[in-house]
Amino acid sequence: MPLDAALEYAERHQLHALVVGRRGRLAFECYGPTYAADRPHALYSGTKSFWGVLAVAAQADGLLKLDELVSRTIPEWEADARKELVTIRDLLHLTSGFGFGGLGSAVPIAPVALGMPLKTMPGTTFTYGGIPLQIFGEVLRRKLAERGLSAHEYLRERIFDPLALEVSSWRTLKDGSQPLPTGAFLRPLEWLKFGQMLLGRGDYKGKTIVEERALAECLEGSRANPRYGLGFWLSPLASVPDVFYASGSGGQALYVIPSQETVIVHFGASASWKHETFLRKLLAT
Repeated sequence: MPLDAALEYAERHQLHALVVGRRGRLAFECYGPTYAADRPHALYSGTKSFWGVLAVAAQADGLLKLDELVSRTIPEWEADARKELVTIRDLLHLTSGFGFGGLGSAVPIAPVALGMPLKTMPGTTFTYGGIPLQIFGEVLRRKLAERGLSAHEYLRERIFDPLALEVSSWRTLKDGSQPLPTGAFLRPLEWLKFGQMLLGRGDYKGKTIVEERALAECLEGSRANPRYGLGFWLSPLASVPDVFYASGSGGQALYVIPSQETVIVHFGASASWKHETFLRKLLAT
């Protein structure tokens, strides 16, 4: 896989880090002038992909079902004719009916998110935003109450610790809680571990973290947006349909390309970064 054109594109878009793993090994790494392998970087909305994986793992563990009604766990939604129809899958597909918003510094704390109105009927419209993930966090909090775990502690225990993956830090909201749609800071090689587990269809260094059949649900789009799974964007390239990636503001990305046995972490600071352009240059399509 030639990297020259893809690297040149990254360098023209304020490159912070470009790391490539192939067949389970580190194949390439390059850093911008102010970055290095040991410097944590904000993932921004790249954080969303963790929760899709955790959701399918939680379903396999019997903690929840993707198609269960959110109102089973949040009974105060039962009195709202629209909200009572929202499923957990709708939240993760971003088709729950909430309007655009709740991104970046505007992520609402969970009690505020719970009270926000739906703009459309659940399951009918894809609307990118952070509010559905905050609702999912509240669902997890209530389901995990008996175990004494927060959503983030469950994520660490269920997914990160088996990968020996270290999150350098998380953002904190004004009530002291940590957001779900954004907020993780990772070193590039740590995010690469997550990608290698995805490339391994749920296996990492001989350990099964998530069953392959469960993980596959993360890569199923919705009727409203066939290109968005549970926290992951699906391939924009008809010639390479197995590509999927996590995406964050400024060009943060974790690309997984099973047909090339490749995982790529990109960190940068460019409002004009285009995933499709980078992938075309990388894959020469």
